[in-house]
Amino acid sequence: MSKEKTAAIIGVGPENGLGAALAKRFASEGLHVFLVGRTEERLQALAKIITEAGGKATPLVADATKEQDLISVFEKTNSGNYQLELVTHTVDSNLQAPLLETSVDMYEDLWRKNSLSGFLVSREALKQMQKHNSGSLIITGATASLRARPPFTAFAAAKSGLRALTLGAAREFGPQGIHVVHAVIDGVINGDRARNQFPEYVKQKGDEGLIQLEDIAEVYWSLHCQPKSAWSSEIDIRPFKESF
Repeated sequence: MSKEKTAAIIGVGPENGLGAALAKRFASEGLHVFLVGRTEERLQALAKIITEAGGKATPLVADATKEQDLISVFEKTNSGNYQLELVTHTVDSNLQAPLLETSVDMYEDLWRKNSLSGFLVSREALKQMQKHNSGSLIITGATASLRARPPFTAFAAAKSGLRALTLGAAREFGPQGIHVVHAVIDGVINGDRARNQFPEYVKQKGDEGLIQLEDIAEVYWSLHCQPKSAWSSEIDIRPFKESF
């Protein structure tokens, strides 16, 4: 009997956010999506939306910086009649401070949320995918993954570490049939986070200067569907108006 294929979306936040957009897209393709985040109310609300649309969704409350939480999550997504097919990591935290005003606590907090969480997700996902030598792991990066610019140096250090981890995993597990991708989001996502944190900047960009959630989800799905003879290990995603 064939197993039910699952996707784990790590870092699900508001309904108008990247994690939610990915979950909806993957569920529309028939994957049973596991919604992983820290706020049960948000997860339950999104699960309801997905199931009402005909998809399958299971909410799992977990902190992506805690090892035992992630171990428990991935034991569920690849157990019994489930086979883990696709994992995305969209956990992200950004704080700004000049280097000499960056505290040890701030630096460590950014490292834990951006880099350590990616390590834990990657390790546990790859353990499960290795059992059937297939699957896709897509880790979300940022402009800072490639360029460190003040006052975001600590954030860039965390994101560049996450990029190194992902590309190393791609080289190690690609020959085993597991597709690992680092996706650089080089621009502003048109979601609740940006609109709430810097509304004037979002307004200045205009719709064509923002990356649309559904479009990112489409790119992520296309990465999962890439044929093995033409895999990407890194991709950058930006609006056509964004300079680079």
